[in-house]
Amino acid sequence: MIVAFSVTPLGVGEEVGEYVADAVRVVRASGLANRTDAMFTTLEGEWDEVMDVVKRAVEAVEARSPRVSFILKADIRPGVTDGITSKVETVERHLAEG
Repeated sequence: MIVAFSVTPLGVGEEVGEYVADAVRVVRASGLANRTDAMFTTLEGEWDEVMDVVKRAVEAVEARSPRVSFILKADIRPGVTDGITSKVETVERHLAEG
């Protein structure tokens, strides 16, 4: 499965990057394929391992924030591996074709 999620601390002011970095550290230490962009962190793996990482990432932010907002989107497609890369490559190939 591929999961895109965003976790945002509330009640800590406008600058939230240091709190988000706590969540991203958890994701990167997990060993799962992942990417972080301006809006979401995406990771790929089996259901239980992905959800465990997401939970720990949210808890890392929650540990320093009085309130947390959390968004999650999942693509569950059994048998597909490396979707985090191949899905983007497919779109890029179609763009190159015109």
